[in-house]
Amino acid sequence: MELIDQHTKKIMEGCKERARDAGLSFQDESLEYIVTNRDLIELTPKVMIPTLYDYWVQDVEVIKEKGRYELYPSNPYETVINTRPAISFYNDNNPDWLNVMIFYHVLGHIDFFQNNLFFRHTWEYDFTGLALSDKRMIANLRSEKGRWADYIIEFTRGIDNLVGFYETLSSLTRPYATSHRKMLDYYFDVFLQSEKKLKISKYIQEIERYNACVKEVGDSGQQTFFAEVNKKYPEFEALYLKHIKKKPGHNIDLVQFLIEHSEFLNKEENKWMISIMEVIRKTSLYFQPQIRTKVMNEGWASYWHEVLFLRDDRIKGHEVDFARVNAGVTSMPRVGLNPYALGMRLYYYLEEMADKDRFSFDFQRLGDAEDRKSYDKGSGDGLEYLFHVCRNYSDFTFINTFIDQDFVNKNKLFVAGKRLNQQRMTWQYYVKSRKAKDYKQMVQDQLYHPPNMKVDIKGVNTLYLNHMFEGKQLVNDFIFNTMLGIGYLWGGPVQLETSEVAAPPKQQRQDFMFGMAAPKKEEEEEKKEITWKRSVYTMEDRKLTKKPIE
Repeated sequence: MELIDQHTKKIMEGCKERARDAGLSFQDESLEYIVTNRDLIELTPKVMIPTLYDYWVQDVEVIKEKGRYELYPSNPYETVINTRPAISFYNDNNPDWLNVMIFYHVLGHIDFFQNNLFFRHTWEYDFTGLALSDKRMIANLRSEKGRWADYIIEFTRGIDNLVGFYETLSSLTRPYATSHRKMLDYYFDVFLQSEKKLKISKYIQEIERYNACVKEVGDSGQQTFFAEVNKKYPEFEALYLKHIKKKPGHNIDLVQFLIEHSEFLNKEENKWMISIMEVIRKTSLYFQPQIRTKVMNEGWASYWHEVLFLRDDRIKGHEVDFARVNAGVTSMPRVGLNPYALGMRLYYYLEEMADKDRFSFDFQRLGDAEDRKSYDKGSGDGLEYLFHVCRNYSDFTFINTFIDQDFVNKNKLFVAGKRLNQQRMTWQYYVKSRKAKDYKQMVQDQLYHPPNMKVDIKGVNTLYLNHMFEGKQLVNDFIFNTMLGIGYLWGGPVQLETSEVAAPPKQQRQDFMFGMAAPKKEEEEEKKEITWKRSVYTMEDRKLTKKPIE
């Protein structure tokens, strides 16, 4: 692995100038490395972070990728990571015209990393330097504690998808200190509503008074506001102190809860385990926004590599080569999901919508398809709207807000179904739906959505995990090992309350087993309603039991 040569670096700097002129914003410094196929295979399991801590799964992934490469040799065009400065990796056999395209794509990613609000908690430090320090710390603990260090990594990584990503963002984006924020939440959410039972008009007046105070005084506006509150309600401070003693002031995730409340972990001889858990949690939080903005991020980079490449005078004579490569990256599959293609087309669609003022009420009320196609008020602020969306949305809000019937019709999208041809014993794909709501649901079902767990302590020392069910069942195969790890870190019994599919009636199961039920035609099939039941799993003394909740 080595830095790109000066000729290629000059091409990159030229791309930076053109990208900034188009409106992209990113830091001046960036590092570009030439890597071999072997480098890529070894870096991929570490999410392309060379300094990430070592873990046995990474070695397994390297062996798997080596075997896959021997069967299906292929090279990614680029990989870029969100560090300070931003680091990107390239193959050593790219011609100059292809580097122009790839550099624009990379700059689109860097702009997204450094401006999208969901990456807010990653802006203040260099993750590669921090990861190197963490790697050395874990290596020292591994040499001292042996395999027990790997057990702690294993147990913590089993629950590292439950970290409080949105709570972390909230603590950074809200403008006041945590203590003041808790007091503010209590005043408006509990004190005025439950204690004083204010009428709506009075409640709104208090909100307006708070906003005016902050606007006039600035950073010290909240202190001024609560000074007036204490004069008006002398009992407020005592009730607030009683409230925060009774109830924790912030929502904490499972890993953080274990670190703060596990008596086992907080014993003097076990405190080294907390250091490893904090590294795993911090690493997971760092990568959370990349998982939650895959469609937007890849779509943004693809949009800009296409727009800027076609404007660049350095690529004359390579338009056909570009078209071939670009089609391979951004073609829309008939079955499945390509985040590059979907994201890019949504950005083009939004730009056109904003340019023609189609977000206005006048357009939304139109019902005639031809009138909607020809509607154009010519506001011309499409690019400005794209930057607004890119800075403030995640994949879920992006897809849920902007995929509509016009977008589905324009791009000829559909939801594909799959059925078994019993005569040929092959799978057949068919057009199941062309409705926007069905296509949107299909995309949303493929987005990252970890389970929502509420953590509490019951009885003397039982950790109780309440799965706030949202229509997706937990994978039963992982429950035993995950709860075994949690039980070790907690140092006591652990209970998990969750929802599972209720078994069908006995007669229905027999009919299915013996093939007595005649198959229905596709159009006659009715969507069967799933019945869910709540159950409690208990892990105690490394034994797992299950009990239904009546």
